[in-house]
Amino acid sequence: MSEFQAEQVWFDREQLQNLQSARLQTLLSSILPRNRFWNTRFRNAGIDPAEIRTPHDLHKLPFCTKQDIVNDQAAQPPYGSNLTFPSTRYLRLHQTSGTTARPIRWLDTRDSWDWCMECWRQIWTLAGLQSWDRLFFPFSFGPFLGFWAAFEGALRYGNFCLAGGGMTTSVRLQAMIENEATVLCCTPTYALRMAEVARNEGIDLKETSVRLLIVAGEPGGSISSTRQQIEDQWEAKVIDHWGMTESGSLATESIDRPGGMYLLETECIAEVVDADGSPVPDGQTGELVITNLGRTGSPLIRYRTGDLVTVSTQPDPSGRVLRWLQGGILGRVDDMLIIRGNNLFPGSIEAIIREFPPITEFRLEVSTVQGMRDLSVAIETGDLSGPAREQLVEQLRTTLRQRLGFSAGVRTAESGSLPRSEMKSRRVVLLD
Repeated sequence: MSEFQAEQVWFDREQLQNLQSARLQTLLSSILPRNRFWNTRFRNAGIDPAEIRTPHDLHKLPFCTKQDIVNDQAAQPPYGSNLTFPSTRYLRLHQTSGTTARPIRWLDTRDSWDWCMECWRQIWTLAGLQSWDRLFFPFSFGPFLGFWAAFEGALRYGNFCLAGGGMTTSVRLQAMIENEATVLCCTPTYALRMAEVARNEGIDLKETSVRLLIVAGEPGGSISSTRQQIEDQWEAKVIDHWGMTESGSLATESIDRPGGMYLLETECIAEVVDADGSPVPDGQTGELVITNLGRTGSPLIRYRTGDLVTVSTQPDPSGRVLRWLQGGILGRVDDMLIIRGNNLFPGSIEAIIREFPPITEFRLEVSTVQGMRDLSVAIETGDLSGPAREQLVEQLRTTLRQRLGFSAGVRTAESGSLPRSEMKSRRVVLLD
């Protein structure tokens, strides 16, 4: 039994909700009335904070959205009004990637950062990190919280950690090998990119020390075909996890239960709602809404994440009472494409494309033809050429038509011409 299991095994759902209630009351008494953002929201909603005592009371409050945060920071630059303490109390600044809206800046006090570290302690424990593991982080350390939190969380856990900023992919591979790293932390796309470069340079990743890849930032870790490609090429296990700069890291796959993620419910209260904000029963897909319970310096209450999840209805084989997100993060509300009247998510298309291992990279190109959205897929096929490449194109075109219910164009792109990124990859391009 792991350390985390030993700490949590005594909980049943009632005990867990009692803990959440106590932490929620502590949070509200700590931030109100000092935090202007939340004080204003409570006042505008006509809600007395004393009315909010349990997770079931949260429905009385309005949802908070990313746009609410963006508007607040635009009106009161540079950090907005979601600050519980004077500016001198804040030690850390992180920033979102800005892929769907204006970038958000997020400040943390020492105590709030310690809470982020507790979340990562639980993630590392559930992921099966061992004391002897050596971790390699192959990305440039910009202002994105996930990099720093995972790195410092592993340091606090007692592990050797090596940052790979300022290196080419080739140099990173060499550093990873020379330092005998056993755990790699990156996006799913970059795990595949490293495998591509290793193959071109004659490096057999199966001969390296890497046994575990911790991935996030994209849905790839929850897409079975993408995950299978990574595990096959690295001969290592993939562990997916979820978090946001503004919320913290609050869900993870466990080493003993692949195919989904546990919500860290000692550190947050989670709701799943439909487009109208009504609760969605377990077993049905909806949008994840988060209230974090320990980030007192800049908390979030009923935050609509935009991520789609399904809470499992199956009994937990390990006896944990934490809710389990079946399939992990299934997509994003704002990622949905409407192609010829069909609603689909980019992850659904990626799941098909990744079934064809010769495809090293791809891009989804959306255009308008005779008033309707049309989809074309650009693919790179590595060393594949001639009749073999033509056959692959036709196989992919046929499979897309059979699975999606409509025809999509498929074209080949010159090797290395499609964008690669160590960060979140943007594979959907609107051509008009």
